[in-house]
Amino acid sequence: MLPDPANLLALEPEELAGVVLEHLNTLSERDLEQLSRFNFVSSSTIQKYPAEYHERITEALMEAWVWLEREGLVAPRPRSLGESFFVTRRGKRLKNTTGLEAYRKANLLPKALLHPVIAQKVWATFLRGDYDTAVFQAFKEVEVAVRQAGRFGPEELGVKLMRKAFAVTNGPLTDRSQPEGEQEALLHLFSGAIGSYKNPSSHRNVSIEPEEAVEMIMLASHLLRIVDTRAS
Repeated sequence: MLPDPANLLALEPEELAGVVLEHLNTLSERDLEQLSRFNFVSSSTIQKYPAEYHERITEALMEAWVWLEREGLVAPRPRSLGESFFVTRRGKRLKNTTGLEAYRKANLLPKALLHPVIAQKVWATFLRGDYDTAVFQAFKEVEVAVRQAGRFGPEELGVKLMRKAFAVTNGPLTDRSQPEGEQEALLHLFSGAIGSYKNPSSHRNVSIEPEEAVEMIMLASHLLRIVDTRAS
């Protein structure tokens, strides 16, 4: 269900708990009779992950287990002295999980193709299903990079910053070797992207589907690579 250890560790305890609960609901009655917080995080549970991740994965799984206990989704079996657990009635009703769904959606975003800064700052947020925040953060990184590369002050923001940075013929990030029409096109590309995708999310809640978010984040990644070439 979670073959990539980095993705597993990127989940918050409640999100990983959702994945754990879905797994528990697939177990046979015989397996459930042996269920405890100790054998759940045994070496057999994590043996398919690389050894260097074992300790961190064990801790993450225990965090998720404790969350399930707190929410009443698993509970100690009566007369087991707390050694054995069962999935509660409430836990059995919650078979589909937002945590697992967010993980599945994360496969839409090709992490390996992202600019390293975007991957570092945005991947985990997208993984959690917080798509509008992920898009905002991606274009915020573009804005920060443009400001730094163009040596602008902190008061320069948004669309106005893009227009100054890529101003035709005299912008600090303008490639003067390109035809004037292409310079102007890039100016409009950066200005339009920041105005369309960063500014709305900074002022109000914006509903974004995961597929849309992927397209926007990939655009931000592309723009950031352009800035890198102009800053070097």
